[in-house]
Amino acid sequence: MENKTIPIIVPAYEPDEKMIKLLEELRNAELFPVVIVDDGSDKSTYGQLFEKAKSEFGAVILRHAVNMGKGRSLKDAFNYCLNEYPDLGGVITADSDGQHRVLDIKRVKDELMEFPDALVLGCRDFDESGIPARSVFGNKTTSKVMGLLTGVKVSDTQTGLRGISPEFMKYLLNENGERYDFETNMLLATKYQGVPIRQVSIETIYIEENKSSHFRPIRDSIMIYALFFKFVVSSLSSSVIDMLVFALFCRLLRNTEGLVIGYIMLSTILARIISATYNFMVNYKVVFKGKGNKFFSVVKYILLAIVIVLLSGYGVTFIHGFFSTVPEVYVKIPVDCLLFLLSFVIQREFVYK
Repeated sequence: MENKTIPIIVPAYEPDEKMIKLLEELRNAELFPVVIVDDGSDKSTYGQLFEKAKSEFGAVILRHAVNMGKGRSLKDAFNYCLNEYPDLGGVITADSDGQHRVLDIKRVKDELMEFPDALVLGCRDFDESGIPARSVFGNKTTSKVMGLLTGVKVSDTQTGLRGISPEFMKYLLNENGERYDFETNMLLATKYQGVPIRQVSIETIYIEENKSSHFRPIRDSIMIYALFFKFVVSSLSSSVIDMLVFALFCRLLRNTEGLVIGYIMLSTILARIISATYNFMVNYKVVFKGKGNKFFSVVKYILLAIVIVLLSGYGVTFIHGFFSTVPEVYVKIPVDCLLFLLSFVIQREFVYK
């Protein structure tokens, strides 16, 4: 990729002189071309900065008439680069507020050149002193939750310094997310697109306690965690349906004679058929967006459901034998909580992979 063009993309909303300083350092380091996205900044206040970026530093300026968000800014820049640079080797995204050293931008670019199919992340060390508490808490929490729920394990989920290949850029043009949630969606997309992640350590820089950041801790965190809530809500709602239907069938079948299998096992099977059908449709259409082959997903889901229902039925029957005075549904709750965790991991890694 020595002769490939790798533009530096800089999304900017109401920037200051730090953006100009970044452009000076990029020029001195011979890192170009630079594509800046003016995400609806007020022209009367910030117009001169963008004109200076264009006239003095040769930056390409893409403009939004109104603020449309970082995700939309990145997508528009991706689209521009894919159309304008026939020898495109990928892009590097960097923030406009001085948080990324040119040396680190160069390191991410070198890593992308060596691993052209990877998503390269410039990752900060949040164990260093002097980092704002909200950034430490937000990043560490999101990293742990993402690793636990999705299997995507990165140390810095919100880094704006990234190296992205052309093929992955094409896919990301249709990815959900218009604001900061797009960067999280990008990480999740590596899972089902099979894109490897490379992490490069970078210096952690926070200027004036990160006041220039337009990341809104409450609103944007909700947007990010909404991605994870879909997994949990789908499973919990199906579990509630399963519990209610199980309790109903237990009440109807408890005194029924001549059953080939115990009433608990039969109630478990009937309840699981109903709740599993609901759970699969929600996961396929809402959570996983139907990206996989539906037939094979159905087959794998049925196999998983059979295994889980047998473990649940035999587990509740076995434990209830020691606590016969306890209602069956109370025994089922802890058993199915453990099986929920097992089922989630298997769905993530096998059923919908």
